[in-house]
Amino acid sequence: MKVTVNKTKVIEMKHVELTYETDSRQVYALQNINLEIEEGSFVCVLGPSGCGKTSLLRIIAGFQQPTSGDVLLDGKSMSPKPDRHRGVVFQQHTLYPWLNIKENVEFGLKMRKVSAEERNQTVKHYLDMVGLSQFSQSAPYELSGGMKQRASIARVLANDPRIVLMDEPFGALDAITKEQMQENVRKIWKETHKTFFFITHDVEEALLLGTHIVVMSARPGRIIKEMHSPIPYEIEEGQSRKYRSSETFIDLREEIINLITH
Repeated sequence: MKVTVNKTKVIEMKHVELTYETDSRQVYALQNINLEIEEGSFVCVLGPSGCGKTSLLRIIAGFQQPTSGDVLLDGKSMSPKPDRHRGVVFQQHTLYPWLNIKENVEFGLKMRKVSAEERNQTVKHYLDMVGLSQFSQSAPYELSGGMKQRASIARVLANDPRIVLMDEPFGALDAITKEQMQENVRKIWKETHKTFFFITHDVEEALLLGTHIVVMSARPGRIIKEMHSPIPYEIEEGQSRKYRSSETFIDLREEIINLITH
């Protein structure tokens, strides 16, 4: 007999719509979005430019309120303001230039009045995880782009959020650094069992990272396809390249590209 396991839903979006006014017209950004994000999943959102991907992330983060519909966090109406339960990593790092890397990572903990001993343990743990222990006393300007993004991820994880939101975090990186960051974030996801919500334009990136892939239409943004993929679970550390040539990977890539372009 098959046993059904009910997974915890971290985020539920029900009939979410978003419209807003510009100087010249009204923009219908999102239309009837219904989405469930399960605990421990890695959700990747794809779609053409201007389809509302970032608007979707901003609503979940609490930066923007939907025009209509409901957004639930752990089954309860979500706070209309950002909080530590929804950690955000942007395309450009947001490290404070006047603080060193350790101070940046512990900033949220300090604001929450966490003890110095617990802060030190937490910061050490996450700097070890992202491979930046040797750079704890460095200033942000002394780090490369990829290292700054790793520090940004450590800062978000240190706050122990329910969901990690990432808005094209590797879009500004060169190809080699981008591949390394994909490896890093997949490893972090597997180690922490955190729930990730990741915006990307890169179909291959979505397939290498996403256990739950959401494809959106052109504006007004609607969800036109959801896919669940085992690929990120299967990829062994440092072995992602060989999956790009697999038949399953190629078929999924072509299906997604056809959905987006047509």
